[in-house]
Amino acid sequence: MVWVDGELAPAAEASVAALDHGLTVGDGVFETCKVVQGRPFALSRHLRRLETSARVLGLTVPPGVRAAVEAVLGVAHLPLGRLRITVTAGGGPLGSSRGTGGTSLIVAAAPAEQWPSRIAAITVPWTRNENSAVAGAKTTSYAENVVALRAAHRAGAHEAILANTRGELCEGTGTNVVLALDGHLVTPPLSSGCLAGITRELLLEWSEQAGTPIEQCTLTMAELSGAQSVLLTSSTRDVQPVAELDGRPLEQTTAARAAVELFAGRAAENVDP
Repeated sequence: MVWVDGELAPAAEASVAALDHGLTVGDGVFETCKVVQGRPFALSRHLRRLETSARVLGLTVPPGVRAAVEAVLGVAHLPLGRLRITVTAGGGPLGSSRGTGGTSLIVAAAPAEQWPSRIAAITVPWTRNENSAVAGAKTTSYAENVVALRAAHRAGAHEAILANTRGELCEGTGTNVVLALDGHLVTPPLSSGCLAGITRELLLEWSEQAGTPIEQCTLTMAELSGAQSVLLTSSTRDVQPVAELDGRPLEQTTAARAAVELFAGRAAENVDP
């Protein structure tokens, strides 16, 4: 079932306008939440980030998002799933200028599968633009992620990792990256152009509270290549170790293992931390 602007309908019947600006030019923002036993994880944080992304694009999130989420999950019955909340600029002309019809809200949910226990990643030659007008916003303009992830899949990997235009480590197509260097964990700062991931945010907070803070610092791609451990964080992965990077086997250091266990334990305590 999918919620579109106040109407709940089966996915095969739900529709948006053919000239919706989110479709024609990618003028929209979105959030993806993990669903556990029918409940969305960290929904409040996701909704705050949705508002932040919308402000970057000059959009207004319409009221009733939580009600739409409850309506969709009320009929979805998902033990493990993926919830997507999308806000677009609504109907518009065939160009970059917006129409005046107001925003559209789409909420959808679907079953999800557990990620494989062994994850491979590769680095790719394309870069994130940390100076982009929409840097840090989670927009529906995801074509470059599609291209990079397709390259990873062609190489037999599950994720592609990108640098920014300065040659610094940035992020994956749908993940933040944490490295184990010299026995401690580090991650790129938001100034690298990476998304302010919800799982990243929680891991940083919980690690600080546990007395094992993760340092945010500028990292090179060479440091990525030489890292003892690499972790990927995202809303559907939680904190996931990478077993192989560009064909190089990786170990799971004590610090990396502790981060995985810390997140799993704290996440199990509260569905909306």
